[in-house]
Amino acid sequence: MRVLMLSKACIVGIYQRKLEEIARRGVELLALVPSSWRDERGETPLERVYTDGYALQVLPIYRNGDFHLHFYGQLGAFMRGFRPDIVHIDEEPYNLAAWQALFWAQRVRARTLFFSWQNLLRRYPPPFSWGEAWTLANVQYALAGTQSAAQVWRAKGYSGPLRVIPQFGTDANLFVPAADRPPRPFTIGYFGRLVEEKGAHLLLAAAAQLTGDWRLLILGSGPQQAALQAQAVHLGIGARVEFRAWVASTQMPALYQQLDALALPSLTRANWKEQFGRVLVEAMSSGVPVVGSDSGAIPDVIGGAGLIFGEGDVPALREALHKLQTDGALYAHLRAAGRARVLAHFTHEQVAAATVAVYESMMA
Repeated sequence: MRVLMLSKACIVGIYQRKLEEIARRGVELLALVPSSWRDERGETPLERVYTDGYALQVLPIYRNGDFHLHFYGQLGAFMRGFRPDIVHIDEEPYNLAAWQALFWAQRVRARTLFFSWQNLLRRYPPPFSWGEAWTLANVQYALAGTQSAAQVWRAKGYSGPLRVIPQFGTDANLFVPAADRPPRPFTIGYFGRLVEEKGAHLLLAAAAQLTGDWRLLILGSGPQQAALQAQAVHLGIGARVEFRAWVASTQMPALYQQLDALALPSLTRANWKEQFGRVLVEAMSSGVPVVGSDSGAIPDVIGGAGLIFGEGDVPALREALHKLQTDGALYAHLRAAGRARVLAHFTHEQVAAATVAVYESMMA
């Protein structure tokens, strides 16, 4: 079985472990990626980290950073040269790159599927609505990252085969609990985009109300960075809060081991709600208890292996952090429960096996 996957997400090195696992299951895989991707954090370059057993090729990308209108050069040539049985379009069905991939897949008579995180029922103006409708009518399969995303595409009229599978798993051999917990201040982490809807400003407000010896590590970048730094100073906690820029994905496991808790205080907005929260899974795999708001998919990802609070509720967030800071039994329970939940549901091996099962059903 020959599968061509078009995926800008696979520029991230640790995500490439899924590709190795897919190839290990007998798939001849060609993954096409851009050399980088731009968003509000800046430009993320391709990391070639896990590349055994499959081919990873770079395509020229045009309108880099434009989520709806980016597209690729040489895609048709790769389609004709590789002659895939299946084209795995790792793009939302309302953007130009998805339409381009579907067009060329049809030219080489390949079966097609798309992947979506879209968990809000949004209506788009032409030409996006036209392209979306054309995609839904012509693909053979759909993958959704969460059940709420699956419901969106059913509501939009997609009636073909659909399965809920996360886009990527987590390497449980890479993201592992620290061997011990050295003496240190209670260290809270926020890893993510510094944008208003991610709620880092709420975390600062909650942390400022904690007692005892604590620290906060904010890892990321984005348009809210200066405002967050100013807020920390205004709250009188500037000396306790460290801001760090993004690091290579392979450096992330060591950073999780420096944490005692990870918080994801996301806020639902008219055009966005939390789609998954990958940092939650990485933290849980690393034995770090997690605290998340009830925005979008967060409660489903955490399950009973962390603490959930109502989004926007600063006192409730502060109380959840305080519990982890002071209740040793709860801390130990969640540390073990988070790791167990990842091993049961969120590994690269499980995601790859489920994805290959979809490929096999498409070929049948």
